[in-house]
Amino acid sequence: MKISPETSALFERYVIPNYRRFPLSLVRGEGSWVWDDQGNRYLDFFPGWGCNLLGHCPPAVVKAVQEQAATLIHVPNTWHMEAQGQWAKMLSERSFGGQAFFCNSGTEANEAAIKLARLHTPRGRYKIITFEGGFHGRTYGATSATAQSKYHDGIEPLVPGFVYAPFADLAAVRAKVDGETAAIMVEPVQGEGGIRFASVEFFAGLRKIADENGLVLIFDEVQSGCGRTGKWFAYQTYGVEPDVMTLAKSLCGGIAGGAMLARPEIAKSLRPGMHAATFGGNPIAARAGIATIETIEKEGLLQRADQLAELFFRLLHPLSSELASIREYRQVGLMIGIELRDDASRLVERCMEKRLLINVTQGNVIRLLPAMTMTDDEVREGCEILAGELRQFPA
Repeated sequence: MKISPETSALFERYVIPNYRRFPLSLVRGEGSWVWDDQGNRYLDFFPGWGCNLLGHCPPAVVKAVQEQAATLIHVPNTWHMEAQGQWAKMLSERSFGGQAFFCNSGTEANEAAIKLARLHTPRGRYKIITFEGGFHGRTYGATSATAQSKYHDGIEPLVPGFVYAPFADLAAVRAKVDGETAAIMVEPVQGEGGIRFASVEFFAGLRKIADENGLVLIFDEVQSGCGRTGKWFAYQTYGVEPDVMTLAKSLCGGIAGGAMLARPEIAKSLRPGMHAATFGGNPIAARAGIATIETIEKEGLLQRADQLAELFFRLLHPLSSELASIREYRQVGLMIGIELRDDASRLVERCMEKRLLINVTQGNVIRLLPAMTMTDDEVREGCEILAGELRQFPA
């Protein structure tokens, strides 16, 4: 693995080093493959940090973006855009019938949800219960909502009003609700937290607590939504509907885009002048979002996600009983976490040397968010490489 001295010098001189970058410069992607500037090809089990659920450069999205860029790139949201309205309709019809606010990322969608919850509930109710191990974004409000101290280090004081509860502990949630509580915010599947999920009973219990106390129930589906679990949205796996849902990552097939969907009776509280996103729902993102939904349906990719999830499970789950280095295997659809007993970060580079791209989160959890367009052979090839490295770990 190497990067050209010229590219390295550009980054060293002009780019803030807030990312830990690998010594690769990627120049092209197609499906589940990417190429670096040296001509090497890599199989990508973590395409676009979870954004490329359709793989790299999905043809229908590329075509839609090219057409739109030649017609109308951006206009402000003081005007109507037909594609934005159609996109909102498609998302509403596939979820719980809500109305959409469009933005550019998951953290922006969560900021909108936080403001909406506080605007909708009576004045003086401002607390929002979130969960340990959860992750809601990098802006100040979303970081404050994230119950992980490592993201708070050095930026305190945080935005007030966030109350942290242990994940999957209903009794703890009930104990933290008081007269100042406005909402509960939860990921149906914790992504950055290591692919952790809870029981149907837990989410049904959250719905009951919210209903009994007049709280807004927010599901952060930034990572789990848009078909990744084999359903359009992960809440449909549990059969528990939220009041508000946030989306991003794979929403637009790799183009930047985010959305918040809210029940109409709650959505009206986000009145004019209270929130906005300059580029939110722009024509290019809207066309990409529409093309993403159409591709998933035309190609039967929800069903394909189920098939691929089963194949990953068959190939990787047996390792958890074979290898003492594996503490736990966790999977919901195409969200896969393999928790190891030791730090796993070096496995990223070891797999990269074998031309496989993976991710490690929480230090010891291998996180895979593969595309729903993979072939069986690609899955087998990547899993063979990963299994081979795991069999040598931690040596």
